[in-house]
Formats: sequence, structure tokens, C-alpha cells
Amino acid sequence: MKNRITDLLKIDYPIIQAGMVWVSGWKLASAVSNNGGLGLIGAGSMKPELLREHIQKCRAATSKSFGVNLPLLRGDANELLNVIIEEGVKIVFTSAGHPGKFIEQLKKNEIKVIHVVSNVKQALKAESVGCDAVVGEGVEAGGHNGVDELTTFCLIPMLVDNVNIPVIAAGGIVNGSGIAAALALGAEAVQIGTRFAATIESSAHDNYKRKIIESNDTSTTLVLKKIGMTRIIKNKWSEIVIKAESGGADETALKNLLGEKRERLGIFEGDENEGMMEVGQGVGLIKEILSVESLMKKLIQEYDETIKRISN
Repeated sequence: MKNRITDLLKIDYPIIQAGMVWVSGWKLASAVSNNGGLGLIGAGSMKPELLREHIQKCRAATSKSFGVNLPLLRGDANELLNVIIEEGVKIVFTSAGHPGKFIEQLKKNEIKVIHVVSNVKQALKAESVGCDAVVGEGVEAGGHNGVDELTTFCLIPMLVDNVNIPVIAAGGIVNGSGIAAALALGAEAVQIGTRFAATIESSAHDNYKRKIIESNDTSTTLVLKKIGMTRIIKNKWSEIVIKAESGGADETALKNLLGEKRERLGIFEGDENEGMMEVGQGVGLIKEILSVESLMKKLIQEYDETIKRISN
């Protein structure tokens, strides 16, 4: 399973744990890294000094590679970036914005930059400004999604055909057969979110983890298409939003419905009715909460079994 991504990130397996708000702190990231993958601290829900604390604790917990996911549209993105640089983090995954204005500072500090994209145009832009790789995230993914609604199965081979830098597949991948499928499409690694959210080391609320393992193939929905399309578990709040959207609600009305800290309410505080519980469509395949160590072993075993089955 060695390739350009495992060499670039200095990891044993081409498995990356997504940087998720309220889910992926230092405990989850360090556990993934210690078991041969790449753990990412999700900076999207952190103030600069809290991010610094998580980076320092992660470094104390692992001698392996780890990184930070940085949403570029954050008002304090520059402050978060300064913390990343000051703390000597060498891998940054950027999302929710264009990396162009940050790339020079990142590269000057010898940081590997991987940008999350949802179409070919975005990938070409990322490559042109000097990103080392891209994550192609299909609409199956939990949380915020691209407006083009391209599926992982279609997006990944298109990216591979159009860019020369490595492509990482994301969106709906929760098991070893999904990893094998992504690599068959030309990806050189996978980024997995929801499956890692349902681990012991995840900082998400137990109610959120329980909802993951109780979900089925039709448990998710897309909401807030006018202000930032997001995939979540269906609940009382999502029904209100969908009704408002079908009635022609404008951006202001939807922002009022969203309010503040809706993600925290669902993911970190465990409100099953009023909170946003962001998960991917692969959630129906997740049936148990595991330790990261057990999950990594399971993913690799499933991958090996899939390759063997195909070969036969």
C-alpha cells in the first residue's frame, strides 16, 4: 500500500482521519497516527490557544506524523495558521476556501499542503498554486458539501485524469472494500470521517455516536443548500429546515433557522432533536463503536480480503 501519499505524509497506510469539528481532537488524531494512518486535528471548532493545546498534547502522545485541518473561511484563519507554524506542524489540510493566499506562508515553513475540493476546477486551481495533493470529496460526505453534488465514484477518476498531484478520496468510505474501490479509481489514499467519529477516542457525545450506529441507508439528508449544503442525520430540526426550503425560504431565513452553535449542539452536546449531527451516507454500514486500534486493524483486514476476493 506504499505510494506517493504514504511517502509524502510518512505514514504506513493510505488512511487519513478527517479533521472534524467537535470530533477530532488530539486523542483521536494521535491514536490514528500511532496505528499507521494520519490523524488530523479539526481546527474548525477551536480558538487559537485551544488549537495550540491540542497540537502540544498530540505531539506528546505520538511520535508519528499528524496534521491539522484548517477551514480557510474562518475569520481567525490567520491566527490559527500562526499557531500551526509556531508549533511546528508540518501537514495542513485546507478546506472551505481557496488556499492561494496562504500557500506562500505554508511553503516557506516547509508545510505539506493538501486541499479539499469538490470538482475538477478547484483541483486544478489547488495544483496551480502549489498544493502537494488534493482530497476529492464526494457529496456522500458528512458535513459541508460542494454545490455540484458530484459523487465520489464519479469525482475521483475525473480528478485523477486532470491533475498530476496525488488524489485522496473522501465521501462515503467507511470500510476496507471502500478503500479498495477508491484506490481502484486512481486515488492514492482515502480520508475517512464518520467511521472514525464512531470510535472510543472521538470527542463526540455518546448520543451522536449512538445515532451513527443506529442509522441506516436513508438516515441522512442534505440541508441548507442556499447557504452551505450540509449532510446530517434526519431529525426534528432538519424537517423544519426542509419545510422552510421547500417553501422558498431565503438566505436570511435559513441563517436564522441555523442560528449559532448548531453543530456543537448536535455533535458535542448530543441534542438529537435540535442539533446538527453531521454524518456521511456510509453511516448505514457502521454497526459498532470501536477503539481506533481495532478499527485500523479491521480496515486493513477488510481491504486485504477485498483484494483477495477480486483476484480470485
